[in-house]
Amino acid sequence: MEVLEEQVLKTIKKYQLIEHKDKIVLGVSGGPDSICMLHLLNKLYRKREDLLTEENGPKGPFPIAIMVAHVNHMIRKEADDDERFVRDYCEKNKIEFYAKSIDVQNLANTNKIGIEEAGRLARYEFFEEILQKTQATKIAIAHNKNDKVETILMHTLRGSGMKGLKGIEPKRGNMIRPLIECERSEIERYCEREHLNPRIDKTNFENIYHRNKIRNVVIPYIQKEFNPNIIQTIDRLSDIVTLEDEYMEKQTKKVYQELVLEEKQKEVIIDLKKFNLQELVIKSRLIRYIIKRLFGTTASIEKIHIDDVIKLCSNNIGNKYLMPNKNIKILVKSHKIYFILQH
Repeated sequence: MEVLEEQVLKTIKKYQLIEHKDKIVLGVSGGPDSICMLHLLNKLYRKREDLLTEENGPKGPFPIAIMVAHVNHMIRKEADDDERFVRDYCEKNKIEFYAKSIDVQNLANTNKIGIEEAGRLARYEFFEEILQKTQATKIAIAHNKNDKVETILMHTLRGSGMKGLKGIEPKRGNMIRPLIECERSEIERYCEREHLNPRIDKTNFENIYHRNKIRNVVIPYIQKEFNPNIIQTIDRLSDIVTLEDEYMEKQTKKVYQELVLEEKQKEVIIDLKKFNLQELVIKSRLIRYIIKRLFGTTASIEKIHIDDVIKLCSNNIGNKYLMPNKNIKILVKSHKIYFILQH
């Protein structure tokens, strides 16, 4: 078996990415990463390889169903050729294929967001749509180890905390990333050996986006001047941070159970005195944890908001409140802290 195939199998087992009789939607652009993932999983599926360990699944045949979802971003003139390339591969290999053309530039303008973000949202929304339509169980994305390191560097430059240093996770919800422990160079060599002739997006070499600058300028400079193994080094940092973050998350949940007085669908009440006795790091994590329980995300919550809430609680003045955003109200009243969802 190919070295890259063995690495992907190892990743699948390690993180239990694929289970017996999974039905997986593969996001495929036609580039080296995604066409490698498609070819590799299709190859393993045809062989009926046993992807499970003895501990977490049956030995023997391992049937999975795969299908492909492709988004035509309607930006590059080669976009139609990319779609045709992926469609042809799927027809040749008898794989279900779904495609959708989305005017990503218009989407970005309408929502006043960057074109990269608009493209990402469009893709994930379509992948989820196909997952629901086909009653699939998972979505596979072709992020690799280099993507993970680039993301960590971007987060670092923005002043990220511990969670940002984790980078891209192998598994999140129903989304899996089988190539996350493979380097881009290994993937490109695999494509050559398998004669896949992937599509090349020339915009990846244009340093007009932050990620491209990290990929094409920052990382090569670090490799040349400081550390030729910077990809592996930052990946190890991510592994360490992930373990520590998981431990801190367990501690936060434990403290939450000790502090919570009442929990409803749109309101959580905790003990003010006990909250003020916690270490600063636990206070910060508790606030984020509770907001996420109520609102589902902490995307708009920044450090300044957390600091303001902690200061409000430490002053212990009744009937004072803060609104980190329009959806969350945090009120100090009668020796209690009220976290209230506003809609």
